[in-house]
Amino acid sequence: MLDTAFRAAISQVTSGLSPAALMQHYAEWALHMATSPGKQAQLGHMAFENWADFTRYLTRCALSRDGGACEEPDARDRRFRHEGWKHQPFNAYQQAFLLTQKWWDEATTGVRGVSRADERVVNFTARQILDAMAPSNFVATNPEILQRTWETGGANLIAGARNFQEDLQRALLQEKEPLSEEYRVGASVAVTPGKVVFRNHLIELIRYEPVTGTVQPEPVLIVPAWIMKYYILDLSPENSMVKYLTEQGFTVFMISWRNPGAEDADYGMEEYLEQGPMAALDEVQRRTGAARVHAVGYCLGGTLMSIAAAAMARDGDDRLASMTLLAAQMDFTEAGELTLFINESEVSFLEDMMWKNGYLDAAQMAGAFQLLRSNDLIWSRLQHEYLMGDQPQQNDMMAWNADTTRMPYRMHSEYLRQLFLENAFAAGKFLVGGHPVTPRDIQVPIFAVGTEADHVAPWKSAYKTGSLTRSEVTFALTNGGHNAGVVSEPGHHHRHFRLGRIVSNNHHIPAGEWAETAAEHEGSWWLAWVDWLKAHQTGTPIPPPAMGKVICDAPGTYVLMR
Repeated sequence: MLDTAFRAAISQVTSGLSPAALMQHYAEWALHMATSPGKQAQLGHMAFENWADFTRYLTRCALSRDGGACEEPDARDRRFRHEGWKHQPFNAYQQAFLLTQKWWDEATTGVRGVSRADERVVNFTARQILDAMAPSNFVATNPEILQRTWETGGANLIAGARNFQEDLQRALLQEKEPLSEEYRVGASVAVTPGKVVFRNHLIELIRYEPVTGTVQPEPVLIVPAWIMKYYILDLSPENSMVKYLTEQGFTVFMISWRNPGAEDADYGMEEYLEQGPMAALDEVQRRTGAARVHAVGYCLGGTLMSIAAAAMARDGDDRLASMTLLAAQMDFTEAGELTLFINESEVSFLEDMMWKNGYLDAAQMAGAFQLLRSNDLIWSRLQHEYLMGDQPQQNDMMAWNADTTRMPYRMHSEYLRQLFLENAFAAGKFLVGGHPVTPRDIQVPIFAVGTEADHVAPWKSAYKTGSLTRSEVTFALTNGGHNAGVVSEPGHHHRHFRLGRIVSNNHHIPAGEWAETAAEHEGSWWLAWVDWLKAHQTGTPIPPPAMGKVICDAPGTYVLMR
């Protein structure tokens, strides 16, 4: 108990990262580096060459306006796009940083004897430290901030100090960021008309009102991730996936997860499965009389729905007509940079962190996700809010992202251990009802969606659906990230996607080959998905089933719990 309490206290300082886990990776790299004189000599030579290049660059800059850069920033790096970085002394700061970054990238990779896992952690950590030291993060070395300071007479720094004080106060008092009044749930977001028709301890089930004279005979059940509020799929009316589906003539049901508290600490994956998709499926059938239902799972909701589908197939339950997986994974061996620190040490550390409250708080989860895109989510915010003095321009997705949820102790522990550490579902060892299930049990048609810039569920991991199941899998790869790629409504500018089958002539197509050969389309993948859903309906359109007894209006009560 003392050890648990001690590690829980440490976790408050380290944002949930285990120092022991990090040191294990670092020690492995450092010991092998110490016994690699050839690598050391190579790095010494590289340092000398970098210094020589930098000196020649400064000399050229002194003699002419264009010194010819030693190192160009990555095309995706937005830190150095301001015109001021092309002029002295700021171009010198930039070049020195980029050369240092290049050297450390070389130093943390290619050390003989270091495992791929250790190498990735050390390289990732080095990048985080360097990003914190980038010249773009400081007033004196950032031309854009200096220009704003000159133009405003320093008012930007005063406004930034005020922004910092407000954030610090919330952090010290452990207060949540206030929700946006402009994007209030039930007023401007999550406003598609519907009714809560079922409730248990973990979910409210929302049925949306039909808007067409007839509807498809088989309803759609959406299972969102319990790590976030459901209304990412029902944002503003113009980008609501739910609204779009009802307009296409579907009867749509949505699970709204309860935001758990300390009293829910003992709820595990089994409870989430039984009281989530399985309970919802029973109610959808009872309400509509449909023999089959089309399931849609988003992120962790897709993983849970896949486990449910496998258990149903194992038990001879044929109520699923199809399954759509949105940025969801069944196999976690390549689950992106989130897996860098997920080992026994880190999982036990997280369990100790959850011990006090009985849940993992959203702020603790947010820190891990922010590290994956620290330039955009941490340092860019520091520059704009604290140094430029700007207030962030809200949109519906940002407002939703601030409306955070928690994860129960037992469920999160089982999720990390069984799925991330043991990859039990893909290995056919995940137990449902005391008996194992495997993706190979699943045979219903699947429409899977991956997004090109997904840091949470990388598209190649989502693509594995085809090799893991015995299903006919249609895969869509869309531009955008984990959320923005999914919320890709028709009419959204600059959207495109690739679409095609994963298996051709009984041959599983490798992900890279598929991406090169799949047909590319402009616009939203939603249109192709709706055509696919309609093609997998059985029967002809029918009058909308009666709503029946209701509990309250959508969006319900669980979504309002903070």
